[in-house]
Amino acid sequence: MDKRAIIPPDRQSYYSDWHFAPAILSGGFLFVSGCTGASPDGSLPRSPEAQVRQAFENVGVVLAEAGADFGDVVEMTSYHVGLLDHLDLFRRVKDDYIAEPYPAWTAIGVSELAAPGALIEIRVTARHPGN
Repeated sequence: MDKRAIIPPDRQSYYSDWHFAPAILSGGFLFVSGCTGASPDGSLPRSPEAQVRQAFENVGVVLAEAGADFGDVVEMTSYHVGLLDHLDLFRRVKDDYIAEPYPAWTAIGVSELAAPGALIEIRVTARHPGN
């Protein structure tokens, strides 16, 4: 099976240091690794809303590197520290990025994420627009 790593220039360290691709293009689909709300400089915003927005922005950067956008997303999984505390906020922010027809979505509550202080991580699968 043909597959290609999608690596935005500012995320090369994920591939070289952590040994994972920000996304893989395979079989006409783009599989985007989980993105937290960390800013490009690695810092985490204090506000839950800012973290959610930045997580969606981070997903958007990876989608764009592959020539895709949020309209191509067919499935989304979100991981939440404090799921019930932030779910309504997440839903409101999500609607600024995700439009109809809505993708399949699973929200999962977790005790912690790999980035200390992160409250949200989002991973998506998107249909590549060239297919």
